[in-house]
Amino acid sequence: MKPLQLTSTLTCPVCAHQQSEQMPTDACQYFYECPSCHTILKPLAGHCCVYCSYGTVPCPPMQQPGTSSCCG
Repeated sequence: MKPLQLTSTLTCPVCAHQQSEQMPTDACQYFYECPSCHTILKPLAGHCCVYCSYGTVPCPPMQQPGTSSCCG
């Protein structure tokens, strides 16, 4: 099993600002405020968190084999 990646780079869909963030391992992150334009990001339909919607790496539960959803 590959080690979990705990850092993901979020890209704001409004201003394209990119910010690397440490992902929580014990909770989903439903909201994220862009540090550049202050837009509040929310998960896209069908996604469990902002990392799965806007990040370069999905959240830790989604990185585990056989996982199709998390936080549910």
